[in-house]
Amino acid sequence: MRYLSRNRRRPLSETGDADPLTGLANLFDIGLVFIVGLLMTLFAVYRMQDLFDQRSEVTILKKGPDGELEIITKKGTRVKALRATRNRVEGRGERLGTAYRLEDGTVVYVPE
Repeated sequence: MRYLSRNRRRPLSETGDADPLTGLANLFDIGLVFIVGLLMTLFAVYRMQDLFDQRSEVTILKKGPDGELEIITKKGTRVKALRATRNRVEGRGERLGTAYRLEDGTVVYVPE
């Protein structure tokens, strides 16, 4: 008789499987690990680790859907964003250098 009593099923309250949301908590944890891994991969692919280094200097050129350019610069812990406009400026000044457009479309600035 004691052999039969050992194989009897216990009620759900004793096994701890009464809560149907325990599996959902595990899925949430897996989702968090996946998101962190995805962010780390994106930073590695685009070589953006310098954004977190306090001694680095980074310049990003961003073009909006309306064709407006935005220059984002980071020096140390300071981040500054500048918008380039198509407005013409007149005045006096001195020539600082020359810019050349290469065959592949890149622009090279040569200081004098």
